[in-house]
Amino acid sequence: MNDVGQVCLWLLVALPVGVGGLLAAVRRADRVAVPISVATAAVMVGLSAVVAAARPAVAVPFVAGAEFALAVDGLAALMLPMLTVVTLLVLLAATGEIRASTARFHGVMLIFAVAAAVTAAAATLPALLLAWEIMGAASYALIGFQWRDDDRVSAGLTAFLTTRAADLGLYVAAAAALAGGAGLALADLSQSSPGWRHVIAAGILVAALGKAAQLPFSFWLSRAMAGPSAVSALLHSAAMVAMGGYLLLRVEPLLAATGWAGPVTTGLGAATALLLAAVAVAQRDLKQLLAASTAAQLGFVVMAAGAGTVAGGAVHLVAHAATKALLFLAAGVWLTALGAKQLAGLRGVVGRWQLVGWSATIGALALAGIAPLSLWATKDGVLTAVGEQSSWLYAAGLTASALSAAYAAKILVVIWPRVPADRRAQVQARFDEEQRGTRRVTAWQQVPLLPLAAGAAYAGLLALPPLAGTVGRAVGEPGKFHASARELVVSAVVALVVLLVVVARRRVPEPRWALRWLGLQAAASALVVRPTLRCANALARFDDRILDRGITGAARAVLAVSRRAGRFDDRILDRAVGRVSAGSLWVAQRAGRADDRWLDAAVEHLAAGMRRLGRLARRPQTGQLHQYYLQAVVVLLLGVVILVALG
Repeated sequence: MNDVGQVCLWLLVALPVGVGGLLAAVRRADRVAVPISVATAAVMVGLSAVVAAARPAVAVPFVAGAEFALAVDGLAALMLPMLTVVTLLVLLAATGEIRASTARFHGVMLIFAVAAAVTAAAATLPALLLAWEIMGAASYALIGFQWRDDDRVSAGLTAFLTTRAADLGLYVAAAAALAGGAGLALADLSQSSPGWRHVIAAGILVAALGKAAQLPFSFWLSRAMAGPSAVSALLHSAAMVAMGGYLLLRVEPLLAATGWAGPVTTGLGAATALLLAAVAVAQRDLKQLLAASTAAQLGFVVMAAGAGTVAGGAVHLVAHAATKALLFLAAGVWLTALGAKQLAGLRGVVGRWQLVGWSATIGALALAGIAPLSLWATKDGVLTAVGEQSSWLYAAGLTASALSAAYAAKILVVIWPRVPADRRAQVQARFDEEQRGTRRVTAWQQVPLLPLAAGAAYAGLLALPPLAGTVGRAVGEPGKFHASARELVVSAVVALVVLLVVVARRRVPEPRWALRWLGLQAAASALVVRPTLRCANALARFDDRILDRGITGAARAVLAVSRRAGRFDDRILDRAVGRVSAGSLWVAQRAGRADDRWLDAAVEHLAAGMRRLGRLARRPQTGQLHQYYLQAVVVLLLGVVILVALG
């Protein structure tokens, strides 16, 4: 079974990567893109079910001293099926919204989904970093999918650069993990040396907060609403934003081991849950409201990681994924059909498409925390753990829960009242200026809403006995995860009271200070972007005034020296070389004439003399013996004479 699980885990990664890459690369695959991507997503659901049951682990060499390792433990087994099911439903619903470049869209969506799956199963920092980077790049491509619109491309770039700035924390954490001696396995990070352990925790915390759109990074989520609704449905529910909170749950032992990271994480999560809930209450654009609520709801997951209740954060992630995917898909249906995303343009929309309206109602009630729907119980599991550590943080979380009921009720009081036909036409004509609606909703857009509505209604059972104990044991927290009966009653009453008040008044106060997302983007621009641009401009001026002038002056000096050297070469060196050459030619000519007149004549005279001597030497050689005897006698006599003379 384990071998089968390992094969399925590799297929879960390789299949969507291969299919998604082909779809994104082949331009003429639009006609077959939808069935291929949907079939691939369906296979991913089956593979995720197998690996969730088998709990395999695989590893291959990746970089020197580290492995690309994936492992499916209890936490990953809970997340992977949720991720793949939401991906399948979102791709089905996208057929009604995406009608151009469908192959590119579905291909990038598959790559985006598999990057989130690898993030969920990553057992080492190299595997996590690879998936983290691909997920961020794919999000940029999806948010700016309609690339001819400059605003959408700018929104994608804002999201990408903001999360990339935070992602640097992961690289710092990886370097600190190596320096700390614990290795790059996520499970071993808490065993690093005490000094480096703090650096690792800080780096991972920053990276996770950036992806999860927590304070102070939340503003990028507002800009991400420029992308297609199907992208928002996956990005906000089960993929990138959820993976930021999931990473903190994964490294909860590290947060606890530092002593400071757990309380800081809990505080930041509570602040985000409270303030971004206020931002959601202030919004009049449905997608902006849902985006702010995503950051607020992920604040509960971050609180869970800091408070040490991994099971509570995990079940809240699952319930939130179903709820938020449902609401974003419903918003996409209305945007496509009516051309309106402003709440004022959605009055009475339930009466026009009842399946969409009732599904969205279930999602809104679950978001409000109305018992017995999903987020009621899952939030209470988190608040119970937080309340055991700090009454102030518990109060902040309970207030955020009440505000979630307020912004959910704000949706309900708009979509349910009936609007006369003549009034409806006037409203529609006003909002058609934003985007021309199709006035129809396809079956493929409606069918995915049903299982998501069921998830939004019943996923909260994971936080109630006996399933809560099962989930706790699966993630290594037996007996630790629970939602107290008092907390369940208190939160249910608070949510119901707030909902009834808003419904009775037909409106909710909208804090103006929160309308523009707390001014976070303006603050980031003032504190980061503008100083960076000023520094860049100062460096440019320095370059123009100092470096360029210095280089220009140096170049002029070099040119002057070159010209003088050229003149010296022309006037002195070339003349000297010419004169030396002329002198060499004259000497050579004289040497040639001397050679002709003297040397050649001397050689010829010597040769003639030698020839004469040769002839003289040959004359005595006649071959007659008496002549040889006579010559010997003469030589002998000459020798005697010489001896007598010398003696």
